Parts: sequence; C-alpha cells; structure tokens
Amino acid sequence: MPLARLDHFTIRCADLERTREFYRDVLGLVDGARPAFGFPGAWLYLEDRPVVHLIGGPDPNLPRETGHVDHVAFAASGLERIREKLRGGNIDFEERRIPGAKITQLFLHDPDGIAIELNFTGE
Repeated sequence: MPLARLDHFTIRCADLERTREFYRDVLGLVDGARPAFGFPGAWLYLEDRPVVHLIGGPDPNLPRETGHVDHVAFAASGLERIREKLRGGNIDFEERRIPGAKITQLFLHDPDGIAIELNFTGE
C-alpha cells in the first residue's frame, strides 16, 4: 500500500489553550470534532481534515520521546497578511526566499517550541 498524504501531527502541549489559540488564531486552523479519548486535547482542522492533534496531559499510550523531527510545513497564501499578523502578535519569525524559485518561506515557533514553516508560492 503506497502512502497517499500526510494525515496529521500530534503535539504534547505544556499549555493546551495557548497552543490551541496559536494554531487557530495565528495559523487559521479551525477547532473541530475529536473523539472522547479520556484525556485533554483538541483537534484542529484544515479544510475538512484534522491535521493538528493536541494532547494537553499525559497519555500512557504514547511514547515520551519522539526523535529528530525538525519542523512541520504548511503551504500557505496571503504572505503580507500573515506577516502583519505575526508582527502584531509579537511573534518572532524568519523570512527566506528559495533560490531559483518563486517561494517565500516564513519560519516561526509554536508555544511548545515546534518549528513551523509556511511556504508561499508566487507571492
């Protein structure tokens, strides 16, 4: 069975509400339905898919160490609007252009220290 797409990523949150607000209010994801797992958490949706899963407390079924994940990337649009939102929220970011391509990248960190890459094509 070949892979079809990335399904989601999960974050263990030091502060569930702060992390939820970051992905919702800064990156524009939407709160959505989540099964009643018996531990605190939230699912944030991009279109009709829950792409960010948040865990707000310890879950004995998940490994404690997750290895060498460097960052999570999203395709994005509205570069100037996102720049203004980040500056207005005092969120540090780094901007890069990909040599030889019409892609601008913004790099920032969520409240739990996870690196987020936003890719804007043609902007």
